[in-house]
Amino acid sequence: MIDAHQEVTRAHREGWARIVAALTKRFGDLDVAEEAAAEAFATAVERWPADGVPPNPGAWLTTTANRKAIDRLRREGKRDDKHQEARVLHDDDPPEPVGAVDDERLRLIFTCCHPALAVEARVALTLRMVGGLTVPEIARAFLVGESAAGQRITRAKAKVKAARIPYRVPSAEDLPARLSGVLAVLFLVFNEGYLATGPDTGPVRHDLTAEAIRLTRLVHSLAPADGEVTGLLALMLLTEARRAARVSASGELVALGEQDRGAWDAELIAEGHRLVRERLATGVAPGRYQVLAAINAVHTSARDVRDTDWSQVVALYDQLVRLDPSPVVALNRAVAVAELDGPEVALAVVDRLEGGLAGYHAFHATRADLLRRLGRGRESRSAYDRAIELAGNTAETAYLARRRDQLGR
Repeated sequence: MIDAHQEVTRAHREGWARIVAALTKRFGDLDVAEEAAAEAFATAVERWPADGVPPNPGAWLTTTANRKAIDRLRREGKRDDKHQEARVLHDDDPPEPVGAVDDERLRLIFTCCHPALAVEARVALTLRMVGGLTVPEIARAFLVGESAAGQRITRAKAKVKAARIPYRVPSAEDLPARLSGVLAVLFLVFNEGYLATGPDTGPVRHDLTAEAIRLTRLVHSLAPADGEVTGLLALMLLTEARRAARVSASGELVALGEQDRGAWDAELIAEGHRLVRERLATGVAPGRYQVLAAINAVHTSARDVRDTDWSQVVALYDQLVRLDPSPVVALNRAVAVAELDGPEVALAVVDRLEGGLAGYHAFHATRADLLRRLGRGRESRSAYDRAIELAGNTAETAYLARRRDQLGR
């Protein structure tokens, strides 16, 4: 028997962005598109358990969302002139010319990532409109409060409407300047899937990582010579390649050094390595995503964690720090320093980062592990407790709890 609630969840995962994009194209209003899509899914939650799952859930949801949008527009009296009324009733506008990439979700991304919006607003809006993330999930991705995240989305939609931001893929001459915001969005969508923060989701959200990779491939087809687009795609592929080995059968996160490397996806690794080599061969100074991809290439080149070239990893992080001197990058560099120079040296680096990362669970998890390796059990347990308190991922929480409890033995 088909579980109607599971089908609604699956339809949301697979169809949210398509429905929002189609509504945006038709009605030209992000607010209308988002609310109508949300109402359609709410109706499905109410009706499918009683009426049964329709043969084509996506078509049912799209039709329902269109009707919800039309009802709202009529109630609000926003389509008074004959031309707009015809559009609502018949949707008979002539087709637009096919662009370099004919994908409505990509158009939606470039609309949400328009430079007229602040960077934070672009990311939040796209995570909501394209990724389908909830406001709490977006808040966790930003390390901000839910109210602040919600306000960013609301202001961004209002700005899109007021500025009449077009719903289209940019022209070839405008594309390079628009890519950085798009890449930041795709990276955050991927990260939310790679280590999901929502308490009601699985620890790894393959739907989000797959969608981020798919959209990044589309952007790469638009700008194949752009190093950062290539770098981000390589980074995603090399990270996604390890997905099957990242969570144990009991639902616990498996650290990189403990993963079964035979379970890694060899095809994704080969493609990621090829892209990294392709960028190295150009001789052009790499950007942030290219360096991150190179770090992952080093990790995925080692058949055993003991074969990892940690000196190369630290050297790459040194390069990354110059490009992105953020405390998170410094924290990740410290993890590599611990392997090269020992936990005591790394702990001194980590302790200097506390001011900027006190609310970041990975800071406390890293510190807990270094203290454990130094035999400082009581301090390590306290750091694990704080990391568990801040972590939102169920698999990561299980891993941290086990490591903490081992201190007692």
